[in-house]
Amino acid sequence: MDTIKNKKILLVDDETELLQLVKDALYKEGFYRVFTAETCAAARTVAAQQSPALCLLDVCLPDGDGFSLFEDIRRHADVPVIFLTARGEPDDKLQGLGLGADDYIVKPFLMKELVLRVTAVLKRIYGRTEEPAAAGFWLGSRYIDFETASVQADGRTFSFTAKEFVLLRKLYENKNKIVTSDALCEAAWGDGYYGYENTLMVHIRRLREKIEDDPSHPAHLITVKGIGYKLVMEHE
Repeated sequence: MDTIKNKKILLVDDETELLQLVKDALYKEGFYRVFTAETCAAARTVAAQQSPALCLLDVCLPDGDGFSLFEDIRRHADVPVIFLTARGEPDDKLQGLGLGADDYIVKPFLMKELVLRVTAVLKRIYGRTEEPAAAGFWLGSRYIDFETASVQADGRTFSFTAKEFVLLRKLYENKNKIVTSDALCEAAWGDGYYGYENTLMVHIRRLREKIEDDPSHPAHLITVKGIGYKLVMEHE
């Protein structure tokens, strides 16, 4: 857990008082590397300088919106993101989750809840202590490298996003066995995974684009209709 609490966190909100309250709450729980910004421009600068391990982004900002800021940050680094906003409409939540956000917290919220969610995301993404026994594995002509979270194919290398890597690792741990959609959602989004099924399908599609020779007719990442998915590996 000490390693988790040593991660850098970028908090972006135009409410100065809220910034300080959240920063104090995180600091009280041992998260001492919290950086703040009140605008999209300032957030981009801090993100470039500090390379945060997690971003907490407000949706409504003076010079833009959190969704666009999220996409800007993700162009440079695959950083987990929690949206922190007063906008609780279903469409806003779906837009944030559809972009690949890790969580969505609606104001007002309890500071304890926010700290718990921050801890859960960091632990899920960075806190695994037991790595797969193998450094990687082959899927047909493609090599999946666990150490670099990437796939090598035809002389090119493609990186997995954090969510893709978590899902692929879960499937690999249960290779040639069915993994339910619920189990995959829980692995990627934690206990509060309900409602992520459509988002899971998006991530599975993107995974296939990287690990399958023909994503439209997958040979390895197979859908088990009504149940979940299975990673089919030869010689297992």
